[in-house]
Amino acid sequence: MTDVHKRDLPGAPSRPGAWDARPDQPPATEPSAEPAPRTAPRRGPADPVKALMHRHRELCAGAVDPLEIAAGLEAHGITDRTAARFRHKDVFSLAEEMYARTPRDNDTPQAATPSSTPRPPTLWILSTLLPGTTCAATLAALHLTHGQTRLLAAAAGALAVALSLRAALTRGPLSASRPQPAGTHLWTCSLLVYAALGDGLIEAAASGGPQALPTTAQDAPWPLTTASVLTITLACAPAAWLAHHFATRARRRLTASRGLEDFAASVRPLLLSTFGLFLTAMAALLTLAAAALDEPAPYPQTLTLAALLFLARLLAVHGFAYAPAVILTATATAQTAALASLFTARLPHCAFLATPVETLTDTWGPGTVPTLICGTAALALLIHATRKLTRASAHAETATR
Repeated sequence: MTDVHKRDLPGAPSRPGAWDARPDQPPATEPSAEPAPRTAPRRGPADPVKALMHRHRELCAGAVDPLEIAAGLEAHGITDRTAARFRHKDVFSLAEEMYARTPRDNDTPQAATPSSTPRPPTLWILSTLLPGTTCAATLAALHLTHGQTRLLAAAAGALAVALSLRAALTRGPLSASRPQPAGTHLWTCSLLVYAALGDGLIEAAASGGPQALPTTAQDAPWPLTTASVLTITLACAPAAWLAHHFATRARRRLTASRGLEDFAASVRPLLLSTFGLFLTAMAALLTLAAAALDEPAPYPQTLTLAALLFLARLLAVHGFAYAPAVILTATATAQTAALASLFTARLPHCAFLATPVETLTDTWGPGTVPTLICGTAALALLIHATRKLTRASAHAETATR
């Protein structure tokens, strides 16, 4: 039968070749004119985390755990809000992905960080006990000697105390993580010298002196304030222990935290309690030192100076040395200027220069000057410390600060 006849039959299919189809198969459907295009949602860069890893490849390669990457990212200005652009809820989650994706040789397991595994404390405990021991020995020599022998003992003792302080500040928990700015140690020593000589010199200068060299006798024209210096040198031991305690506890809280704000909220009371414990230890040591030396205990000026030095050292330990250096320099300069104003006022037409210092001294005593200066400086450092030491980057030893 021809094709023409087939088309004329009733029920004949209208398409050529339809007779060849099997009866049990449905007729083929017409293909659509244009296939629907496959569109993927726009997500910005294909792998934004990979681009971030490339920018911080040295940080990722050198990190021993995700915490160091989180601290380093925070130090570079990446916050939890920034992490949301990389499809992570916080910096810690982002750091975990970056750490997991960083290739490492032989899949080296994570090493325990030094801050979570405390070092044997024998060496630094001995080094922090040296300043108080040498200072006590020097004061004993001053009480037992006279004349030129006393001057030699004072010079040798001052050198021994300075060297022992340097040893205590370069080992253990009180050692700075970065080189200190030039002049930091010099200004710190000048504050200690003022603690021993300043109050007596102000009182002597206000009355037209000094007319004699300083002595340990409290009724002398220029008395030494030895209880303050002995207390501060003895405080190296509790300061080292508290700095070690703060660093260890902060590191543990960094491990348990899941966000930068959570970590800051947990470390802030730890910092304030550490500072309060140090002041309590200082007050107890000052009471004992004053009783042993038979001197009045100068609580205000000693506690404010100790607070200033402790906060400055705690910031330097965690890599923030610039602000403490500036504050120490300004404090020592202000104290020197207060002393200089009393002597400059003796020049013609310059009596007005001594009015502020004389007013404070006549109203509240010579200890008011260092108390006011050191107290203001310590308050400024405390505010600075609550901002810096509550950051994750302050507690990662290899992170860039």
